[in-house]
Amino acid sequence: MKYFTSDPAAEPASVQYTRCTVDLKSGKMQMQDVPCRNLEDVLGGFGRSFQILAERNISQAYCDENPLIVNTGLLTGSSAMTGMRTYFSGYSPIKESKKGLPAAMWSTGSGNFGAKLKWTGLDELIFENRSDKPVYALISETPAGPQVELKPAEHLLGLSTHEKIMSLHKEYGNAHFAAIGQAGEQWQNVYMGAVALSTDNQLKSGDDKIRFAGRGGMGSLMGYKNLLALVAQSSDKIKPLTPEVKAVNINVVKGGGAARLQPISRGGGGGTWAAYDVLQAFHAVPLNNFRPEGNDLPEKLFRSQVEKQYVIKSEACYRCGITCHNNVHEKKEDSSAGGFLAKFDYEPLNLLGTNLGIHDAGQAARLIHLCDNYGMDSISLGVTISYILSFNERHPEQLLLNGATFGDFSRIRELVEQTALGKLPEIGHGSKRLSEKTGETSYAYHVKGLELPAYQPETNPGYAWAIAGGHMSMGTYGLLTREGKSDIDSWVEGITRTKLQIVGFDMIGLCKFFDITKGICTQMVVDCLKSELNLEVTTADLSAAVRRAFLRGLALELRQGYEKSEYTLPAEVWERPNPNIKLPNISSQEFMAELQKRVWEVFEPELGGLLPNSIHE
Repeated sequence: MKYFTSDPAAEPASVQYTRCTVDLKSGKMQMQDVPCRNLEDVLGGFGRSFQILAERNISQAYCDENPLIVNTGLLTGSSAMTGMRTYFSGYSPIKESKKGLPAAMWSTGSGNFGAKLKWTGLDELIFENRSDKPVYALISETPAGPQVELKPAEHLLGLSTHEKIMSLHKEYGNAHFAAIGQAGEQWQNVYMGAVALSTDNQLKSGDDKIRFAGRGGMGSLMGYKNLLALVAQSSDKIKPLTPEVKAVNINVVKGGGAARLQPISRGGGGGTWAAYDVLQAFHAVPLNNFRPEGNDLPEKLFRSQVEKQYVIKSEACYRCGITCHNNVHEKKEDSSAGGFLAKFDYEPLNLLGTNLGIHDAGQAARLIHLCDNYGMDSISLGVTISYILSFNERHPEQLLLNGATFGDFSRIRELVEQTALGKLPEIGHGSKRLSEKTGETSYAYHVKGLELPAYQPETNPGYAWAIAGGHMSMGTYGLLTREGKSDIDSWVEGITRTKLQIVGFDMIGLCKFFDITKGICTQMVVDCLKSELNLEVTTADLSAAVRRAFLRGLALELRQGYEKSEYTLPAEVWERPNPNIKLPNISSQEFMAELQKRVWEVFEPELGGLLPNSIHE
């Protein structure tokens, strides 16, 4: 990026970002320096890409007019802790309104691809149209500036995410990679394809220790475009650590909400896995398609239990001190680490484990491994399969697909494999479409067409207004369980003011663990922007930009045909209240009706003027 001002909030046009528009059909490239329209453009990520998507009139995700936008955030590739994020945006194949129109969506992941992309000198890629043949894009740093080339990719067809990355790694040194798996290649029948991002641990060890941009099917959109992978090749340009940024990084590791994610050996909870312990205290760990039974079954996948059979290593992303990852290995006879099995984070472990009735860590690891290597969103995959298991439990006389039931590992594994290969569109198209076909929609756990993460909806009515997945774009998942808030005023304030600020992380290039409790509107971020880029931005400037970006996403949903009745929870929540969840009931129909009324009273007056008056056909 190029800065001709120190005040980007007041003078955004004096900041320019470098964009390459790639016509996949013709192979033509257009490189340009683009002036920013507002602070959202400056920050980057979905704050910029949603403004681009708002200029498009898209009625179906798989069309040439639907772009795939790949960009970074202002602090991607910086010395600031967790500054590694890459963003993939477009109109989603899986998230759609009841009118059948696709929603604007983004997905993000860490690894080292984002920093490498930024260090080539390129801030944004827009892939237009569709290639006739499989290709990958090579983004290189050259003396004349960033260069983008399209390369034949037939040799990558049919390979897993890990195999694609390792194959390209043999060809390109000093590079990092983004790739889809077989699921993304089967885009017609798989709408939940993910984008895999390479890590230093993966490239050095040869193990499939990958990070993912999973939500919304951006890997399937890549597959539709016949774009199998991206390669970012550049020298490292990390700046020397300044005293200001060093102080911020220490604060991130020791506080800011990240302390509880540290390894147990450092006094933390052991990563996101610790959510099992927190939620089980209320019997609120999702079990058997989001129906906790009030028993101790979830405790079988507590870390303390898994450690008895496997070796667990806490590891970090490159240049990050939070060390939140838990890589699970086989345990040899001498108790040392054997083969790598999978990375255990709370979402995939629950949704491909406990919520499917799987309570064996080895079986859960195999399902996670398959999901990762085939390249699918573990949330959408797990929740759609759990819907099938629930249907089969209720209808033993008319079983769906292979008749799998909760805990039936071999048949569940078969469902995962067949889905990834494009043979089960019933699963690959997601729970919304499947439940509409069966006529039983109340226990399909999605909101607005996107499957819910592993937090009981009874504990989080804020899901209804999330614009890109419940826990990544609406930070209300701990408002009840951690903060004890059950009154309507606190929930209105959380949804409309404080907790929506979590989306700021998906603009600026930082992981949410930078300060998960407050968002980016903190003095720590202000200090990083000043020290790294000599930009003077206030916390009030950041807050206003994040709010505009969130509301623009909400306005885009409404433009794509969402009705207010769709901003709700799965009906089973109030049709069959679960007495086993030991928390105040904040998900009754009456509570939701009052919440809807008051939330829209706040949001509606602010939605005007956020979208262009005319859009391109």
